Amino acid sequence: MVKLTNYSREEYKQYLISKIDDQDTTSVYDTLMDLHPTDRAEIYKELNKEQREFVHKLLVPKELGEVFEQLETEEQEQLLEEVDEQYAATMFDDMYADDAADFLAEMNDEKARDILSSMEDEEAEEVRELMAYDEETAGALMTKEFIALHAKDTVSSVLERLRKEAPDAETIYYLYVVDDNNKLAGVVSLRDLITADPADYVEKPMSTRVVSVEAEEDQEDVARLIKKYDFLAVPVVTKQNTLVGIITVDDILDVVEEETEEDFGEISATRGSLDAKISSFGAAKKRAPWIIMLMFLGLVTANVIDQFEETLEAVVILAAFIPLIMDSAGNTGTQALAVVVRRLAIGDVEKGQIGKMVRREFGTGVYLGIFCAITIMILIPLLYGNFVLAGVVGASIFITLSVATIVGAVIPLIINKLKIDPAVASGPFITTLNDVIGLMVYFTIATSLLQYL
Repeated sequence: MVKLTNYSREEYKQYLISKIDDQDTTSVYDTLMDLHPTDRAEIYKELNKEQREFVHKLLVPKELGEVFEQLETEEQEQLLEEVDEQYAATMFDDMYADDAADFLAEMNDEKARDILSSMEDEEAEEVRELMAYDEETAGALMTKEFIALHAKDTVSSVLERLRKEAPDAETIYYLYVVDDNNKLAGVVSLRDLITADPADYVEKPMSTRVVSVEAEEDQEDVARLIKKYDFLAVPVVTKQNTLVGIITVDDILDVVEEETEEDFGEISATRGSLDAKISSFGAAKKRAPWIIMLMFLGLVTANVIDQFEETLEAVVILAAFIPLIMDSAGNTGTQALAVVVRRLAIGDVEKGQIGKMVRREFGTGVYLGIFCAITIMILIPLLYGNFVLAGVVGASIFITLSVATIVGAVIPLIINKLKIDPAVASGPFITTLNDVIGLMVYFTIATSLLQYL
């Protein structure tokens, strides 16, 4: 159970709600502000309208903004409807620009313009700048709340400045150094500043080997870079190397979750319907295109079986192994698909390694085919007393699994080469394709050996 200080979240919630109902201003304020913003938001979600209104009156806009940032979009919209326009404008002024931009990007244009027009000019301009970048780029993800230094600043002056400005900055663990033209020149850590001689200039402890990303870079590439270097933050620059913002690791964690959910939705053909809040009808609408397409592909499978009707009529027992062939092919192909898509997603496929990866997956399929073929060729004679049938099924399993891994590995690589998200090579699609291949192999072998069955 999650503990908040010495109590569970449920105990804290019940205590806080009782104090809100008692209109105990001091206890409610002290209890709320003692909690992490995430815990405040979790408890806020449990309040009814009257209780929320009490909290709105109790907290200043900046404090309520910390709760607002932790809410889902629908909950944020509800909060805005319950506070007056001036309060909301002040709240947005005090929020980090990237959080405000994320919310306003979800609003319709008219509502977003109204909120921006009510904000302070400087804060509104920062939000507009972030909203101008394409979605899922470094520019759209970055924050403008950072502290930039100059090489000729003294360490003591920087430390004094941090005491005043740090509360409004997204992070101070890395501080970026710019020249007179605001071009990125170096980076210095807070640890290096604290341990440096106060009389030294910043240029002494700073490093000029700075890893940065351009504002138009894809957010997945930024996530991979931060993971590679174990950064807490990374600077964002223009093509001219002008420092325009920073991206912190907490925003990257959101990106990783978002991209993982997107890939999972693509692979399982459920993209857009993973949200627990979506209705059954809404989920069905989003899944229907894939299901209908796969249904038509299923007709191809039915047609394959129909083409070998005479073989089935001659040896009816062959029908018993159709599910086995289809399931084995689909499962093996989906495994290969998952491996390749995952490696592509984390950027683990370098130029020149594609052939090696495909060969590995093919080898895996061959070994799986051998293991499964041996197993089935032992079981069928024991159960059905037919060694030829065992050979047909065993050979079919071996060939099918070998081919299925190639299909599962190569298709996402081709799609990726075409600059399309490889996850769209969904599991159901690969499964259906391998079903067709497996049946073709199975019935071709069975037909050629029909006189011996």
